[in-house]
Amino acid sequence: MSEKASIEKVPSESAVEENSVKSRKELAYGGDDRLPPPPTLSAEEEKRLWRKIDMRLMPILTLMYLCSFLDRGNIGNAKLQGLTTQLDLTGNKYNIALTMYFVPYCLFECPANLVLKKFRPSKWLPGITLVWGMIMTLMGLVKNYPQLVGTRICLGVAEAGLFPGVVYYLSLWYPRHMLQYRVGVFFGGATLAGAFSGLLAFGISFMSGTAGMLGWSWIFIIEGLATVVVGFISFFVMVDFPHTAEFLTPEERAWVVHRKKYDNSSVGEEEHFEWRHLWECLLDWQVWMHILVYMSIITPLYGISLFLPFGFSTPISQLLTVPPYVFATLTLLCWAIWSDKIKKRWPFVLAGLVFCLVGFAINIADVSIGPKYFGTFLIVAGAYAGFPGVVAWLGNNLAGHYKRGVGMALQIGIGNFGGAIASNIYRTQDAPRYVLGHGIELMFVGIGFVALPIVVISYMRINAQRDSALTAAEESGVKLSPEELRRLGDRAPDFRYTL
Repeated sequence: MSEKASIEKVPSESAVEENSVKSRKELAYGGDDRLPPPPTLSAEEEKRLWRKIDMRLMPILTLMYLCSFLDRGNIGNAKLQGLTTQLDLTGNKYNIALTMYFVPYCLFECPANLVLKKFRPSKWLPGITLVWGMIMTLMGLVKNYPQLVGTRICLGVAEAGLFPGVVYYLSLWYPRHMLQYRVGVFFGGATLAGAFSGLLAFGISFMSGTAGMLGWSWIFIIEGLATVVVGFISFFVMVDFPHTAEFLTPEERAWVVHRKKYDNSSVGEEEHFEWRHLWECLLDWQVWMHILVYMSIITPLYGISLFLPFGFSTPISQLLTVPPYVFATLTLLCWAIWSDKIKKRWPFVLAGLVFCLVGFAINIADVSIGPKYFGTFLIVAGAYAGFPGVVAWLGNNLAGHYKRGVGMALQIGIGNFGGAIASNIYRTQDAPRYVLGHGIELMFVGIGFVALPIVVISYMRINAQRDSALTAAEESGVKLSPEELRRLGDRAPDFRYTL
């Protein structure tokens, strides 16, 4: 069924009763049989409704992720403000402190996504934001290396549920060809955090010595307290699922649920958890290929945040990090809008890899600081602008609420070990060219150039096979039941992969 047909074919009440699963596990309209039949909306009415949803969901989610990225990455700014000196982070202690954040962060992402559906987004996401804000604040009071490592581990546990949780949450609200722009806006918070972090650290640096604490302590404390405030506010702003969203009218709720439920299937999606969803993800080729593509983007993303700044005096170094992130934010938004418009993901992931390839090639060369700074613009833009497409792409191509949630969490959880790798490849002794770090980043970009065509060609081949099989089935009169199609999910003959 085409996207247009899925919108315009509004079922009657009798048709709804006929197509609904009779058990309480799958109620008529996405989990609530009290919703009225969905209305028919004009194009202008649809735009107004999506704008209404955007204004409720996106600002608070973007702010939460801005805080998340700010809090995990501000240790780089703290390093410039005396952290390594006061805590005696000699040798590889600083790199170990960076790495220990990613271990629990990666391990807890998949379980956190299962908890999200159980404990409701409006409580779970604000709750973990509040917790990591408190941990961040306490990090400003640590006195030695073991305490720093301990708080970094706790920070990784607390932040693990946010990114995969929000991406999964957005996939429950928006049709798949509207998803990348929303993921792009949300992830734009991370890009802005890169720019804002340098400006904020520059301002906070003047507090060094206040109350007997150096600037690094105040960076952790002030940014942690800001996160606590955001977490508290989000308790009153966040909503759960479309069928329970009280800021929408019952008719609007019914339309959104129907629009999402039949986004890429004539019979809707499975909405209850079974352990087979986990095994299906573990055995699904596309999940593992997307993990490789994810790592080819996320490792440069984390690596460049550690590579910046260039080693000028501290205030100038903080300020030099701002322009590349501003450029990356603009690139990200342009690519996200364009991607949703043409309903394709791979061209923008490829563009991100090309930007990273050229940028790292410039930085690994023996050239002056000017070309290196230009190369940094390309790397930051390529990694940050290419990233939303990587995440939205897999979300588009996994069907069923829980399989999508588990699959995306696996992608993000395993893929984020790239951050642990990036934490250890930029060593002080390799300055100023960082041949080892840039070389390993180029290796990951190369993996992306191999994995990406495999994914695209495989999707094209499977879509073509399903077109032929569906035509043959229609001619022979063979037809699967709605329950069989729902159970097959993205393996159903009427499901088409997004390219």
